[in-house]
Amino acid sequence: MIEYESITRERAAEYAQTADLKDLDVSNWHLFKADAHWPFFERLRRDDPVHYHSDSRYGPYWSVTRHDLIKAIDTDHQRFSSERNITIVDSPGGDGNSSSFIAMDPPKHDQQRKVVSPVVGPRNLGEMESLIRQRVISILESLPVDEEFNWVERVSIELTTQMLATLFDFPFEERRKLTFWSDIATLGPKSGLIDSWDEVTVELQNCLATFQALFAERANSEHEGFDLITMLAQNPETKDMPPFELLGNVMLLIVGGNDTTRNSISGGVWALNQFPDEYDKLRANPKLIPNMVAEIIRWQTPLTHMRRTAKEDVEFHGKTIKKGDKVVMWYVSGNRDESVFENADRLIIDRPNARAHVSFGFGLHRCMGNRLAEMQLRVLWEEIQQRFHKIEVVGAPQRSLSNFIKGYTHLPVRVHPL
Repeated sequence: MIEYESITRERAAEYAQTADLKDLDVSNWHLFKADAHWPFFERLRRDDPVHYHSDSRYGPYWSVTRHDLIKAIDTDHQRFSSERNITIVDSPGGDGNSSSFIAMDPPKHDQQRKVVSPVVGPRNLGEMESLIRQRVISILESLPVDEEFNWVERVSIELTTQMLATLFDFPFEERRKLTFWSDIATLGPKSGLIDSWDEVTVELQNCLATFQALFAERANSEHEGFDLITMLAQNPETKDMPPFELLGNVMLLIVGGNDTTRNSISGGVWALNQFPDEYDKLRANPKLIPNMVAEIIRWQTPLTHMRRTAKEDVEFHGKTIKKGDKVVMWYVSGNRDESVFENADRLIIDRPNARAHVSFGFGLHRCMGNRLAEMQLRVLWEEIQQRFHKIEVVGAPQRSLSNFIKGYTHLPVRVHPL
């Protein structure tokens, strides 16, 4: 057996090809921290795309790793439920109490999603673009030139946190609380921000108390606002949510608004430095930016997976998935499926089918804020190209210790002006 804690990409490549399939545990977060997961998924896609792993720290689970099979599971809410949890980790107690609409099945999912979806609808996005551009320009023009700094902290986190504060109408001067709560919710004590799961609980209770106060203030029908909290507080379908459901929906919206965009902003810079010919292509033709955004989201895959629970015994791709089994859809693998994406490991900014990626999910649980994420990335790269010849990565990135958030904690860069 391999020592995951000290794994390297070279050792992973060797082990993935020679190990018994039953020993491949793609849920181990050290694989993602070391960026060593790719050969494991390549082997599973080739040899066992619906793979049962009987012994992990999260218990037994099925891995679905091929693009077409992921879509098949993601659209089959009749037989595969979101209610136990949407990650490989079980909810405490395993009682099936849903805490957010992404962890609900129809019809309750549809009712709650409908309440907040207008805030990222086409009309509101059109009005938001000028604000996004204004904030992007302010952030970019504050960057030091020809001096090393952490792109994650100065750009990726700052831009997404500013937009989260806008979507919630959250006190702008306290906006970094949103990033903090997102990190401890998704990374736990491994984030380095706190030391124990008890502290996670305390901080999430602080988050709940903060949003309960905002919720109460905005529940009055005389309050006018087009933010997510006002929408939830004033809609008959959601105004009486119990506390655990309010916290769940708030955390869903925080994490969804933070991690996809934040880590694609960092991942795009890293990718263009890995494939400098693509950076040349971008400089020669900035009109490729919208397609490049989709390709960055495919190549990065900010959330590695989503999970379903079988509602009944299911025959699927020659396997029998038992009622109650965990079924993990590895989006990070589906987006590197060579049968769909030629030269899948490469960033190709004019890739014709870049939008076929599954980073946002598929079907009724498709990410509600996908257009907002794409807009932020598009505007960012449009403004980068107006100011900088290159954002140069000057050292190795540091990655998140997580099997859910595929992200970066540090990316050292130097910007070169035009």
